[in-house]
Amino acid sequence: MKRVLVAAMHHESNSFNPITTGADDFRVIYGTDIFANLRPNDSVTGIIKTLQAAGYEVIPTVFARAVPNGEVDYDFYQGIKKEIIRRAKAAQAEAPIDAITLSLHGSMRVKGQGEAEGYFLEELRSIFPDIPIFSSLDMHATMTQRMHTCCDGFVGYKTAPHTDCFETGEQAAKMTIAALEDGAQAQAAWVRVPILVAGEQSETSVPPMLELIAALREVEQKEGIMAASYLMGYPWADNEDSSIAAYVVADGDLALAQREAIALAELIWSKKDAFRFYTEAYEEAKALDVAFAAVEAGETPVYLSDSGDNPTAGSSSDCTGFLQLLMADERTRSLDKPVLYGGIYDPIATKQCAGKVGQELTLTFGAKFDKVTSSPITATGVVKAYIRDWSRGMVKSDLALFHSCGVDIVLAEAHVGYTSPQMFIDLGVDPQAAAIVVCKLGYLTPPHSAIAKRSIMALTKGSTNEDLTTLDYKHVKRPIFPLDKNFAYNAKDNLMTKLSEV
Repeated sequence: MKRVLVAAMHHESNSFNPITTGADDFRVIYGTDIFANLRPNDSVTGIIKTLQAAGYEVIPTVFARAVPNGEVDYDFYQGIKKEIIRRAKAAQAEAPIDAITLSLHGSMRVKGQGEAEGYFLEELRSIFPDIPIFSSLDMHATMTQRMHTCCDGFVGYKTAPHTDCFETGEQAAKMTIAALEDGAQAQAAWVRVPILVAGEQSETSVPPMLELIAALREVEQKEGIMAASYLMGYPWADNEDSSIAAYVVADGDLALAQREAIALAELIWSKKDAFRFYTEAYEEAKALDVAFAAVEAGETPVYLSDSGDNPTAGSSSDCTGFLQLLMADERTRSLDKPVLYGGIYDPIATKQCAGKVGQELTLTFGAKFDKVTSSPITATGVVKAYIRDWSRGMVKSDLALFHSCGVDIVLAEAHVGYTSPQMFIDLGVDPQAAAIVVCKLGYLTPPHSAIAKRSIMALTKGSTNEDLTTLDYKHVKRPIFPLDKNFAYNAKDNLMTKLSEV
């Protein structure tokens, strides 16, 4: 029975966010415990189930995942990497490892180091120089030369929001199987495309991504092609690698992979001006005006995205600017039901609400981490609910619901995402009955979309500003669109070479 080593590291690291992401932010699963923690829409699950169905022995190591946040703590990263390597060496000592299949994000950055995945792959390759290594990636992965050099082949998600994680893991596993069973010789090509694009402008259900993803699938139908991906990069990480990548894996034919990658790069470059918001999007004050007008028209609940401080895209989730506007607006207090606001990451203020449900308090909250974009709020209000160790995902957190100035504000002890209406429901409020619901998100997740009668994106300030031209980039390689306009681009000149071939 062939033996395949499996591991995972998932984090989207925002360099504009001052928080350092560490051990308390990650959920880490070790060894065989992963078999009891497989989730339906998960690349790890796709990898493991596909390999097992093919009759392989899966050797699980370490599986680490966290909500997007600031760059990852160096010591934590080194500890996870060393533990995967330790387990890999121990497994190899028992019996030979035939291949490695990984589930990586691709835009994990380490404080004081830079890229995470490339150095991890480099160390794995130094230990296992002659066996196939394949990996799934998030669509928003940032390809680097080190990653390209040390892995036989990658495949990225083709949907945003990401609904094909299982299938992407399955494809990575199938490339592994093809290498082991059919003698496939993966040859990968990567073309850098100098574009930064926010995820909210690259949903795959609308143009131009509809056409671009269709092109990927067409390429994957061609003889000899193992995988084709647009790796869209992560725009809120200011680093020299930031860009889109057109990436193709072919069986034994590097020239084929290069031709297809160049064609895909040319196609996406031709569409650079077509990326736009499909959700209504306005600057902050106008977004409120439009929302209150929608309430008057009976289009409730109206959902507003506080998009500049989106924790699921890596922001600090403690920016207060949009909340301050809401609390100061007379129209907020005139609503029949409080505005629901999710939320503010503030461990101190959250804990101050513990054991005080029904009591009036004066709290100071927000801007505990991001002290540049906004300032703390001091307000008097009533604690309406408190939950200890709330969890609907990777992180446990105490939650408080604090009512002040016509707003029910979710305060969170941990850096959580506001991706599901269940959070509000668990706190005793029904978002379907609200007039206005505000979430720190970009595009709405499907559970919120199912409730919203109107969806508006407020172009607020934080670490995930949707207008990328407002961010203070210092390290990205220039020129790059949309920071720079009207510059020449030749895809062939941006065909990247593996480090070992330089």
